[in-house]
Amino acid sequence: MSETLPPVGIDLFDVQRLRLTEVEAPPLSPEDESARDCVWDMAVQANPTLFDGPVVACAGLGWAGPRTLRLYWVRVTYRHYALRRVPGATALPSLFVNVVQPTDDGRVLAARMSPSTAAPGRWQLPGGSIEPPQDGEVLDEAALRGQAARELVEEMGIYIPPDALRLWAVTRGENSSIGLTYLAPALPESVLREGFAAAAGAERAQGREPELDDIALVRSPSELAGLASPHADYLEPVVRRYTRASLHDA
Repeated sequence: MSETLPPVGIDLFDVQRLRLTEVEAPPLSPEDESARDCVWDMAVQANPTLFDGPVVACAGLGWAGPRTLRLYWVRVTYRHYALRRVPGATALPSLFVNVVQPTDDGRVLAARMSPSTAAPGRWQLPGGSIEPPQDGEVLDEAALRGQAARELVEEMGIYIPPDALRLWAVTRGENSSIGLTYLAPALPESVLREGFAAAAGAERAQGREPELDDIALVRSPSELAGLASPHADYLEPVVRRYTRASLHDA
């Protein structure tokens, strides 16, 4: 029997294991479905780069044992989250992976979203929405590590073997969105900056605007606070936890 988690807020849970179960998405009334599609169409008109691709949403979360979370997930597409702007409707929480990428001198990499994205100027960790498995595949811990590793390659030009990533925390923040945060091995600053420049250059060479347009390396929440523009709600708690862990290990 899963233990109920505390009330929703900007929470950070110490988690080592996940147990994943797919369930069916709750049905929508015809009125909510129509309103959702209207909101989505207006959003696409304002930003034609929006893509209604398949993603995974969270249908439930609770403790299944010591440092083990049971996570129920459903298949949706990005337009599902337009329900957040439909009065009286309920959107499932989004589900994403991200990565704490440290430097070898104890700083944490933060990245800024480009103007063309859904959150222009926001500082966050490298990462992205979770994609559902293809036919014949499963969504398990190995698949999640693989998606986190792929985000590092695509956004930062850094290859870390998926098995080298360790589930480090689970966050819950705005709109009850759930973040699965992985810890990567430390790398020199030069490797991070060269990788980022190469990834951004490759995107521009294909005629695309990179999803991230800047990076910063921060040692503490106070340094993070010095970055202009908004921050993802999970970023400060994650940086704070990493800083404390680094001081404890020193």
